[in-house]
Amino acid sequence: MFSALLAAALAVPAPVPSGPGTKALRDAVTAALGPLRLGAVGHAEQKTCFACHNQAPPMFAFATAKGHGFELPASLFTSQATHVLGFLETNRTRFKNGTGTGGAAATAGYALFTLELAGHKPDEDTAAVAGYLLTTQADRDHWRTTSNRPPTEASDFTTTYFALRALRVWGPGAKLDADKVKTRAASARGWLAKADAKDTEDRAFRLLALKEVGAERKELAAAAWELLRRQRPDGSWAQLDGGRGDAYATGLALVALHAGGELKADAPAYRAGTAYLLKTQRADGTWFVKSRSKPFQPYYESGFPHEKDQFISIAASGWAAAALTFALPGK
Repeated sequence: MFSALLAAALAVPAPVPSGPGTKALRDAVTAALGPLRLGAVGHAEQKTCFACHNQAPPMFAFATAKGHGFELPASLFTSQATHVLGFLETNRTRFKNGTGTGGAAATAGYALFTLELAGHKPDEDTAAVAGYLLTTQADRDHWRTTSNRPPTEASDFTTTYFALRALRVWGPGAKLDADKVKTRAASARGWLAKADAKDTEDRAFRLLALKEVGAERKELAAAAWELLRRQRPDGSWAQLDGGRGDAYATGLALVALHAGGELKADAPAYRAGTAYLLKTQRADGTWFVKSRSKPFQPYYESGFPHEKDQFISIAASGWAAAALTFALPGK
């Protein structure tokens, strides 16, 4: 039995916001885009590797903002795509022979997601990565993460979602066997229907993955309710059940509920979430989140604030900015 609250939320039409609410949202998104650009560009200028945290959520924020009328230079999208492609090309042989890179399927999926948002067209590099995602872990009914860098690279649901999306978007251009793609998607759908989601990351990407595989509305509603009912009294979500709310979990939850669960941006739960994000945004336009991952890379400054907590904070700021943008009129 689904919550009456969720059913009502899904049924509420979303009028075009107006007045101070719209201005506050637009100002908040504008303030966030600046440091997100610094962090994404700064990483590409200093490192040759693809960075899920510094590039995927920020690119999602850029693409979402552009769809809602924010002016962003085309060079931002092309330069980010160029950097990702450089990484993929360097490792093309590893993808083609099934070895992959250190982040395995998670890195591959995040990278293709970033290229999709950047507007890149299929090529030899994307074909190699898509082919790798089709064949890697083929004995399983989903894609497992091989990293333990919570929250962005610690969930099988996250890895499975990005793999499924990549096969749908890039599979045709790579001329992958359509029957094999369907078989893997069907297996993943079965796993998604029965697998237990233990935290916000799991629940958010389980919902998005179910949407990706064309799950029935009742399945989506059930998954959405599992995520929605964990909202805290202050409008936030916590990464871990019983923990403190933060911008990463809140931004991601709102994005998943809106895109996967069709939660309207004027629904009470969504409004409460955006109010939390507006309240916790810092004066520099960012959101601070304390890292839970054990560092293993040499420290460097990407241009995004928060020093040793910059990776989780830039990912949080990307999801949060996108969630606020969804509450504005536009695509």
